[in-house]
Amino acid sequence: MKIQLKKAKNEATKRFHPWIFSGAIHTDTTEIIEGTIVDVVDSNNQFIARGHFQPSTIAVRVLTFENEEINQAFFTKRIESAVALRKRLQLINNDNNITRLVHGEGDLLPGLIIDYYNQVAVIQCHSVGMYQALPLIKESLLSAFDHELKAIYSKSTDTLPNRLEIKNEYLFGEVSVPHIAYENGIAYNIDWITGQKTGFFIDQRENRSLLKKYAKNKKVLNTFCYSGGFSLSAISGGATFAHSLDSSKKAIELTDANISLNHMDKQHKSIVADTMEYIKELPESYDIIILDPPAFAKHKDKRHKAIQGYKRLNAHAIRQIKPGGLIFTYSCSQVVDKYLFTNTIIAAAIESGRKVRILEQLHQPADHPINAFHPEGEYLKGLVIEVE
Repeated sequence: MKIQLKKAKNEATKRFHPWIFSGAIHTDTTEIIEGTIVDVVDSNNQFIARGHFQPSTIAVRVLTFENEEINQAFFTKRIESAVALRKRLQLINNDNNITRLVHGEGDLLPGLIIDYYNQVAVIQCHSVGMYQALPLIKESLLSAFDHELKAIYSKSTDTLPNRLEIKNEYLFGEVSVPHIAYENGIAYNIDWITGQKTGFFIDQRENRSLLKKYAKNKKVLNTFCYSGGFSLSAISGGATFAHSLDSSKKAIELTDANISLNHMDKQHKSIVADTMEYIKELPESYDIIILDPPAFAKHKDKRHKAIQGYKRLNAHAIRQIKPGGLIFTYSCSQVVDKYLFTNTIIAAAIESGRKVRILEQLHQPADHPINAFHPEGEYLKGLVIEVE
């Protein structure tokens, strides 16, 4: 199946951008079945790329810019390369066996996420084409780990909703949950079946580790805590105590379970409350506040509202933090870039009337690589700020 681009609409593909938008396509695609592997050609019928078709704004997710077959050998090569990188980065060992194995476009497999939890691989597909390739993906994973995996689980009903053919299931083996895995020596209960995403937010690993450096003898408030990762890291780093705040009772139960698993109960307290309301007037004083909210905007039309949300949240925290205190603040909204986010935090500081210094500029870790030709892959950004 071929898709032809309009004249002068192949500039992005010449720069190896892995998305082809519907507005660039000349061919009538109404009869093409979602998930079909298509060849993309220019207005002169010359081959440009090959990828998965989907009837949406992003019409083709490019798998390759070479005229090669998309088969078992293709997936094995790509997945083995991705796994080898994580091993070179020493992200799979006894102290750390939680890592992202495949990060979509960053690993030249757009639409595919694979996370690793202590010999279990959890797959999340963001395209029907990738979901249809699950048998090939499974065999590639088994090959990459030389059959040392205990289980492979597919979880895509959240990312591909309202499709009856999509189901969550084990593709290989089976492991009971919660399953214990380790990040920087800290144990976590991982539940890929009922937990958010694939069961854990791996992209904050290095930032949680950084918190250890600052946490000794400090009082820490971890907002939007989910599984309590920043709280555990703070206590591990010698914090006097860490308080975990989340509006979800289920998240607090998960945090408490992880705290108990690591025998940190004496230095910890959980709070069920809405962060935006709670942080307006804190009942006690903190040396460090963590602000790691969910994405405030997933589309550009929500960006202004998201910026106002980030500004309001950070202004409250800046007003409440102790003199000399630190705020670890983040955004995972892809449509809010790092420059806009930084300017938003500066605006919050101006509104609060306190002096602020930026100490650290943070982003996603190496197992969430950014394809150099796909800047949209840079989604996580953060700052460590000091408030005088």
